[in-house]
Amino acid sequence: MSFAQSGTVSIDQDSDIDKLLEFKKDVKTVNLYKIQVYSGTRSGAESSKQNFLNAFNEWPVSMEFDSPNTKIWVGNFRSRLEADKALLKIKRKYNNAFIFEPKKDKK
Repeated sequence: MSFAQSGTVSIDQDSDIDKLLEFKKDVKTVNLYKIQVYSGTRSGAESSKQNFLNAFNEWPVSMEFDSPNTKIWVGNFRSRLEADKALLKIKRKYNNAFIFEPKKDKK
């Protein structure tokens, strides 16, 4: 005589975990867009970065050195549409801002 058991396993996890796993899986293959708001001297870049952070706080900001200039880049936009929407807001204060795709690191 055999006593078999059957059961159902149910996993209850935060929905953000699925989003995080999808993002982590795609982060190396997805084309990201950034917006450049400044290119010039290091002191000008530091000032521009602070002014940008005072005006906008919804996007990450980085300072990148690309000889001979220091640049202020904004965002990690996953689609051109998302970047375009942000650019509309940013252009009100930074009329020379533009969208670009950073060069991919070759590994």
